[in-house]
Amino acid sequence: MKNLKKEFPVTANYTHLNTAGSGLLSETLLDFRQNHDLDYLVYGSVIKDKQDKFISGVRKDVGSFFKCHPSRVALVPSFSIGFNFLLDALPSKTKVLLLQEDYPSINWPVEARDFEICYAAIDEHLEENILQAVEREKPQILCLSLVQYVSGVQIDFEFLKKLKENFPDLIICGDGTQYCGVEEFDFEQSGLDILGASTYKWMNAGYGNGFFLFKEAMQEVLKPKAVGFASIRGLYKEENEHALIGKFEPGHIDTLNMGSLQAAIQLVKKVGYSNITEQINTLKKQALEAFASRGLLDDFVTQRKVHSSIFNIKGDQKLFEKLKAKDIICSQRGNGIRISFHYFNTESDLEQLLKLI
Repeated sequence: MKNLKKEFPVTANYTHLNTAGSGLLSETLLDFRQNHDLDYLVYGSVIKDKQDKFISGVRKDVGSFFKCHPSRVALVPSFSIGFNFLLDALPSKTKVLLLQEDYPSINWPVEARDFEICYAAIDEHLEENILQAVEREKPQILCLSLVQYVSGVQIDFEFLKKLKENFPDLIICGDGTQYCGVEEFDFEQSGLDILGASTYKWMNAGYGNGFFLFKEAMQEVLKPKAVGFASIRGLYKEENEHALIGKFEPGHIDTLNMGSLQAAIQLVKKVGYSNITEQINTLKKQALEAFASRGLLDDFVTQRKVHSSIFNIKGDQKLFEKLKAKDIICSQRGNGIRISFHYFNTESDLEQLLKLI
């Protein structure tokens, strides 16, 4: 992996092990944003005339990137906004399966509505817990993070695929905020019916952008209530006033923020997904072995076959302050310190962390 300190200037001054908290601003993204606002400054509302075409281009790139037809790609400011639209598209008393202690932006909106709710535990038997809950409770929809924000536990995608095959009527909705951007993902071939994500973390796309992807069958299942003038503006919406994505886009779509997502996708293509995944997997393997040998991880994490590049290591406030003082950026989550590795990190970043620990 080439040195990326120039592309991500923060890494020249800090050891950034906090992508799970926030991604970085790249030079590629900065160039786009500066040029976009310069055009706005010079041309004013003239650039508005090109908005629909521009947004259609972003939609096409997002769809191509995640293997989903662009007519089923909704562009949203954040996962939370899109997810609330989604929940309002479900009938009251819908039975929803959640994971205990999953990300608040998933569980809280569900728990705030008039749904029947059941739960599965997050531990080394996560997939078996979900299967048993589906068999026992017979939920209509499963909503879960693909990667857990506290522990870094990652769901087995093959399990989700088999789950969908065995329970075809079960709607499976995944939050990819802590996943999208670390490896290639084929939405059409996955077990997911719906994939949503904010893209300011692992996509390094800045704030104010995200997406929701839908399988074809969701057009008939979901009945969103949100609507606005933009619901029928642009490609795939003008020819179908009842288009599902239009109900997730009732208002103006910010070309600066959505263009930032497009620029971030272009950077990933430039670096190469294979290079990104290889670097993340290398660091993930080394970190898992190092943390486990020092007794820094919960037992259930080391017992799982699948894990992300997010780790919650055992550490108190004193250790956290020590790391901050040495310019290592991380987060306190749960009962420990959350460390996360992305492709701009290096083996020396891990070595420096281990020396301080």
